[in-house]
Amino acid sequence: LILKLSPKERVLINGAVIENGDRRSRLAIVTPNAHILRLRDAIHPEDAKTPVKRVCYAVQLVLSGDTNSDDARHPLLRSIEELSQVFVDADSRKHLDVASHALVENDHYKCLKALRALMPREERLLAASH
Repeated sequence: LILKLSPKERVLINGAVIENGDRRSRLAIVTPNAHILRLRDAIHPEDAKTPVKRVCYAVQLVLSGDTNSDDARHPLLRSIEELSQVFVDADSRKHLDVASHALVENDHYKCLKALRALMPREERLLAASH
């Protein structure tokens, strides 16, 4: 895994917060199964108030090492299935399929990326319902 970090960007690696210096840098993570989360992408617990954000937060807990991936797999798959009941358009379904397959393959980064793509759509749906 190659991490490209902006100046002063923070990342959580195996429970330790690492802050980049004043210049852009690249880090090669050579340890397999290291728990890594970019803090700029992190959803804070108090912000996980919508269905998509709650699922993203749960995946994020696996990435940070706070939740065991084996224990989280079935509840996450169930949550993604529940999202598929709401996001019925073809493009959203594609993102949900990618997220499900990535989860089964233990590729939590890809899963999170696919789910995050649904956040703007969820925001529009919630705004339209008010």
